[in-house]
Amino acid sequence: MAKNVTKKQDQEEESLGKFILDIVVMMAVILGAFYLIFHFVLSNDRVSGPSMQPTFENNDRLISVRNFTPKRNDVVVLLAPKAANDVPGALYIKRVIGLPGDKLVSKNDKMYVNGKLLPESYLNNSFKKAANDTGHTYTNNFTYKVPKGYYWVMGDHRDISKDSHIFGPVKRKNLIGKVVLRYWPFNKVQGF
Repeated sequence: MAKNVTKKQDQEEESLGKFILDIVVMMAVILGAFYLIFHFVLSNDRVSGPSMQPTFENNDRLISVRNFTPKRNDVVVLLAPKAANDVPGALYIKRVIGLPGDKLVSKNDKMYVNGKLLPESYLNNSFKKAANDTGHTYTNNFTYKVPKGYYWVMGDHRDISKDSHIFGPVKRKNLIGKVVLRYWPFNKVQGF
């Protein structure tokens, strides 16, 4: 009888040990998968500063996709160019306005791309109204031809954004992600 009890205890201990080992292995696999996904496929980013207001506010949390083909009006995460004179490795969140080869003309708060008016509904906000009410344009007037391999990016809060109108066009390799989801704050969850 004592032999059976000892055998049963050994089986229970072995079963418990196997269960714990299974959990540890499962957690390692899950953590490894998350690491790989967020290192090579997705990126978890945080908005820092007001340059994309009102679309994004300071401390909004975003998910971006790393492998993408940039399109006009995409919101992208980019490595700040050296001309931005920012901390090395700083990341910016901006909107793609000009693609390689585009001729951009900004005049009287209207953006023209290759001679056609670019609808920018995201600029209908209180910041633009305030600038216009004081007799200022929200977007500086300029004309620019985007070189091949480069993109023209701008913040939605145009009158304070450090963007291509200050540091010039951005190389494709510096566009590191396309924003696809805002998940924080919870009351502003939104896909892009």
